Amino acid sequence: MDVKNAFLNGDLDEEVYMHPPPGYSHPPQIVCLLRRALYGLKQAPRAWFAKFSSTIARFGFASSPHDSALFIRRTEKGIVLLLLYVDDMIITGDDSMAISDLQNYLSQQFEMKNLGPLSYFLGLEVSSCSDGYYLSQAKYASDLLSKPGLTDSNTASTPLDTNVKLTPFDGTPLHDPTLYRQLVGSLVYLTVTRPDIAYAVHVVNQFMAAPRTIHFTVVLRILRYVKGTLLHGLHFSSHSSLILTGYSDADWASDPTDRHSTTGYCFFLGDSLISWRSKKQTVTSRSSTESEYRALADTTSELLWLRWLLEDMGVPQSSATILHCDNRSAIQIAHNDVFHERTKHIENDCHFVRQHLQHGTLQLLPISSIDQPADIFTKAHLPGRFCHLLNKLKLVSTNPS
Repeated sequence: MDVKNAFLNGDLDEEVYMHPPPGYSHPPQIVCLLRRALYGLKQAPRAWFAKFSSTIARFGFASSPHDSALFIRRTEKGIVLLLLYVDDMIITGDDSMAISDLQNYLSQQFEMKNLGPLSYFLGLEVSSCSDGYYLSQAKYASDLLSKPGLTDSNTASTPLDTNVKLTPFDGTPLHDPTLYRQLVGSLVYLTVTRPDIAYAVHVVNQFMAAPRTIHFTVVLRILRYVKGTLLHGLHFSSHSSLILTGYSDADWASDPTDRHSTTGYCFFLGDSLISWRSKKQTVTSRSSTESEYRALADTTSELLWLRWLLEDMGVPQSSATILHCDNRSAIQIAHNDVFHERTKHIENDCHFVRQHLQHGTLQLLPISSIDQPADIFTKAHLPGRFCHLLNKLKLVSTNPS
């Protein structure tokens, strides 16, 4: 559903001047008034959100403590979920009567437009079939490819060459970095349904402040890969279980400039990939075990949030979440109560992971590096290995229907 003129529904306490009042012709005063008007405009989204929150609360909805944009109502027949994004919202659940009542209630409170079954939302294309849902950003990706003017038919088999190690000093500075920043920013949003480009986009995103010609060449390679895989997307099976599992990985000292490692993790709800990340670590690790353990701590943090969010949505995880790690030393440290020289500099991470391990929130299991799906988020791969990992992520290239 879409709210028309959503920001106009908010109640502003601030006085906002659309024109300078009589007697205020001196530039400093005008500047002050304009700043105050801009402040009021900045407050409008916040005021709208507060107004909507109070309105929906009167209908029995409560905001999730783990995601302020998610509103939940439990009824005798099930649960109703409302996800709000600015002036657009998605309503779903297993109580059709409660959903209908909610739509009528919101239409009475605000000027609303019912857009029907979910099919297109913020650049995401959603299609349903007999065995689940298919999510992609094919149109968004197609529009993105028109920006740099890629008119030839050349494509790339992987988003990043394995021999590429970018530094801030490669090539010459771009005369105008605007296009580079636009493309990389758009690619970041494309990773919402494209985990296959997450690592490559994470790499080029590090040079937004001062991009160079070599960096721009790598961005064009990512776009050529996207051009050959426009229909790539995620399939969420309706026959999948609702058990959460996770995978944690790290590539030690992978950055050629400062030798920081790269963290990669992903989570599946049954067979469906629901969360992933590729991120450069903020400190230099002194060993591969240390980098793996830092990644394990970040993965544990995401695991906790997902468990809380799933419980809010009526899908509690009754048993420990299995978390796979391909570094046995990191697993042994998590189970070892005795700290020593190798772990004192990551003591906080050790306490954090061990606490949730002992409380039964997670269970650490080893996995071979060959079978580690999170490996795709830590480094570039040759085409064969890359395709193997894509299959593990359940990425599909056509609509299952």
